[in-house]
Amino acid sequence: MTLVSTLIGTLLFTLIAPVVGCFLAGLDRIVSARMQGRVGPPLLQPYYDVRKLFEKERASVNSVESVYVGAALLFALLAGGVFFSGGNLLLCVFVITLSSLFFIMAAYSTRSPYAEVGAARETLQVMSYEPMVLLMAVAFFQATGSFDVGAVFAQPHPIICTIGLVFLGVLFILTIKLRKSPFDLALSHHAHQEIVRGVTTEMSGPTLGLVEIMHWCENVLFMGWIGLFFVWGNPISVALALLIVVLVYFLEIWIDNNFARVKWQFMFKSAWLVALIAGGVNIALLAFL
Repeated sequence: MTLVSTLIGTLLFTLIAPVVGCFLAGLDRIVSARMQGRVGPPLLQPYYDVRKLFEKERASVNSVESVYVGAALLFALLAGGVFFSGGNLLLCVFVITLSSLFFIMAAYSTRSPYAEVGAARETLQVMSYEPMVLLMAVAFFQATGSFDVGAVFAQPHPIICTIGLVFLGVLFILTIKLRKSPFDLALSHHAHQEIVRGVTTEMSGPTLGLVEIMHWCENVLFMGWIGLFFVWGNPISVALALLIVVLVYFLEIWIDNNFARVKWQFMFKSAWLVALIAGGVNIALLAFL
């Protein structure tokens, strides 16, 4: 029954997440433009851009690149299906990390010096945020007694009441996972920061379109992680979680537009320090108190 629910969840996530992610990307562009004193593009501009990419002729350095990108998208969809079907949170974390690894391999397969630099930076980003993500899963188990996401609906209160420090840690590394400044080292979406686009330098046409869709799905999944901290047995909690998700996303847009890019050394050290303090202390308190 668990396998069936996961497959159904993955199918629904495949249909819904790109739509929601597209709207989030369009909202991101509009809000960013208003913060910079511009009108900004229409809300559906990300959809128009991706549709145009799929209309272009497929041109890639080698045939392996598109296979790796397709695998990265597939595992991102599977991770979302596991999470939103109430499945195992730890499995979700491992699957979305596997998606990131395939994306890195896609960049390395092009043998472009610019893409390889982007892939190296992407690897550093994964190494930076992964400890905090794993500690989030461990803390979730301590708070609910299970790795199953659906366990939050059996709780008498939101799990942020017991793992609040972990939430702050996840909030910090969320900026890295959303690829926003000051931690957008591998794939900048701001033209003034990169002459070439790092990981996706050699990607174009339908392959680049799949990358954009993958990012939309990832954003929806990560926002789901944020909402998880505010859900409990009361059905009204879902509305509260959605409100918090909206506020957090606006916070990330504000950070993206107000902070300059940092060096990878600062990103790595700060992410691990936050994981040690926020995640480690919170887990130790739950274990010994």
